[in-house]
Amino acid sequence: MNRIAFLISLIIFSVSSISARTIQGGVRSDNDSTVIVGATCRLMSDSKFIDGVRTDNEGKFEISTGIKSKLTLEISKVGYNPTEILIESDKNVDVGTVYLSEGVMLDEVQVEANSMIDVKGRTVIFPSGSDVKASSTAISLFQKLPLAGLQANPVNRSLSVDGGSPFILINGIPSTMEDFNALQPKDIAKIEFSRITPARYADRGNKGFLNITLKKRNDGGQVYIWGRSAVNTAFVDGNVRASCHQGPSQFTFSYNPSWRNYQQVFDNSTESYIGDDFRVDLETHDRNPFYYHYHNLNLKYDYSPNISTLFSAKFTIAPLFQKSSSLANTIDSYLGDYENDNLNRTKELAPSLDLFFKRDFNDKNAIEVQLVGTLNSSDYRRSNKYFFSDGSDAEYIMDVDSRRRSLISEISYSYQFSDKTSLSAGYQNTVSHSTNTYLTTDYKPILTENNNYVYARLGQQVGKVYFSVASGAKLYWIKNDLNKRHFIRNLTTAQLSWHISQKWNLVAAFQYSPNIPSLSALTDYPQQQTPYLISNGNPDLKVSQNFLYQLMPSFQYKKFSASLLMNYRNIGDFVMSDMFYLGDKMFLSQAINAKKSWYAGGNLNLKLNDIYGFGANVNLGLAHYETMGKNWIHRLTSFDASFTLWWNKGPYTISYWRKIPGKYLSGNYVGKDENGDSFSFEYHPNKHWTFEASWMYMFDKKGTKYPSWGYSSVNPYFKERYIKNNGNMIVLSVSYSADFGSLFRTSRRSLNNSDNASSLLKM
Repeated sequence: MNRIAFLISLIIFSVSSISARTIQGGVRSDNDSTVIVGATCRLMSDSKFIDGVRTDNEGKFEISTGIKSKLTLEISKVGYNPTEILIESDKNVDVGTVYLSEGVMLDEVQVEANSMIDVKGRTVIFPSGSDVKASSTAISLFQKLPLAGLQANPVNRSLSVDGGSPFILINGIPSTMEDFNALQPKDIAKIEFSRITPARYADRGNKGFLNITLKKRNDGGQVYIWGRSAVNTAFVDGNVRASCHQGPSQFTFSYNPSWRNYQQVFDNSTESYIGDDFRVDLETHDRNPFYYHYHNLNLKYDYSPNISTLFSAKFTIAPLFQKSSSLANTIDSYLGDYENDNLNRTKELAPSLDLFFKRDFNDKNAIEVQLVGTLNSSDYRRSNKYFFSDGSDAEYIMDVDSRRRSLISEISYSYQFSDKTSLSAGYQNTVSHSTNTYLTTDYKPILTENNNYVYARLGQQVGKVYFSVASGAKLYWIKNDLNKRHFIRNLTTAQLSWHISQKWNLVAAFQYSPNIPSLSALTDYPQQQTPYLISNGNPDLKVSQNFLYQLMPSFQYKKFSASLLMNYRNIGDFVMSDMFYLGDKMFLSQAINAKKSWYAGGNLNLKLNDIYGFGANVNLGLAHYETMGKNWIHRLTSFDASFTLWWNKGPYTISYWRKIPGKYLSGNYVGKDENGDSFSFEYHPNKHWTFEASWMYMFDKKGTKYPSWGYSSVNPYFKERYIKNNGNMIVLSVSYSADFGSLFRTSRRSLNNSDNASSLLKM
């Protein structure tokens, strides 16, 4: 009887298995075609749930059912608009690739924790509803995200990755910090982050990469106004952004002003100039007030007649007016006591026009073309006046007018062989013509450059492992008056990402990036600054060889995440600033090539999110530096940390951010990062208004501090600068936003929107 029962059961199971049908497919983002891991796929029959699965690490799913009638396949994922597919066939069905668009978060729906996954070596985060609710600005949101190596500073509203500026894309468009600070947390659907700059942007000099995807919108418009000012000092920042979309067209206007007028800025220094037959010791105490106002204005038009075509035009103008002075008393062991009065003034204007076109031929290949033209005008005035105790005086003037014309162009092509294999390649070119007029001597050198960068990148998925390798060639021709230099160098990046499980992930990376001297660093024109010091560029600088190795394991479980970065950097022919004795009591400051510099360090990031409204994000770093030159070697070990704590209840949010600065070594120079802390209270009474009050540099009378010292045998020194205006600063801010319908999201782009390079060596 047992055998008969087993046989009957086996027959029933076999029949049901034969009659079952399979529904399968893949899920990707419609913004950048990246796979969506963990999307919920549910089979429904007459509104009744039949079966369901989640997409795997490759974004694929497969569901089996014995039901022959019509079915509905529902696919959903936090941060995306859900979709439904009607299954009519009673046979096996492959629905192919389903593309989900980023969804708009409703007020009633809150995601309790960040959804964080690894996609092809990048960390992808969908910000949680609790983090968005507790953040009034994009900077405050990024303070809460578990992105190891990325630091968000709410005081100066800046982002940094491993001490450098990241390359930022917003909806695939290269963007500035002004663009980033104009974003609202509620509009951010997805964030892609990598500590390795992709090959396409490896020639930019950035560290790290951010691609921020905004939520998809339809016809309508949006207005966003934000401003802040300090009660007890001259400090004003603002953002105004307005957009309107109708049919295939979108118009965007943005304006970002900034103003400072700081009078309580102090420098104290002790230094020596030591030559073979001469030595002088200096002790200086001075006040360095500075003033500036900056205005960034953007007008942008996008035209997208269909989903596969986009034309964009953007005009940018950002005038800058800056003035600083120094009123100092110097105790000089050779010349005696004297007063010196230094004055700096800068006026810059750089209008640019950016034209961009993209065409998707099909779901596998696309091409992008871009042209950016910039006219840069810079007037630089500097005078150093000295009044000696014997009644004599001296003045050193460095007045320069600089005019730069440049054209940046790029063409990029990408091809998707399959879900697992992709190839991209491109060519970039920058040509410029600069004229620097030194007014004191009427010297007028002509400077030209032709910078070419061609690259190719291949990506391959093998099971749970994703590997990418990219290589590029940089061909750089430069002419500085009578000096000509030609550089041909390779740039290579390799990255391996292993998605071990839903909790564990491992990324390893290698990068080779030669550092070619800039146009200004190669400028050969000596200028005297003080009674003892002459500064000049160095047309004989060599190219630095930069090798970087990284290993990053990460762990995520529910509301807790942790990641550890271990990295090693080795730089040959390291470029550093050094001091030389010329004789006759004069010294030369100039960039040179040292033997090498290396760095090893680790960074630990810990994030705990939304525990009864509380959250914490902690970064801990340990670094060791070593630099080596002719007959000298310097070493430094440093610890740094930063943390953000916050609590949200209804419309109220309380947060505290603190940065424990670390030291860094560069040649003979040792500096310390900027200090900072901020205690903030936010009130969000409705969906339009947000009010915030912050107390910055708490219990710190000196405010922002910048200590530094030098180990040079020719010019040992210690310097301390502090901005007393920032001490115990009370800052009030207010923002207003309103949506009129909604906006559409433009396609991805590649190049910078303006040329920010300079041919002028400023002392």
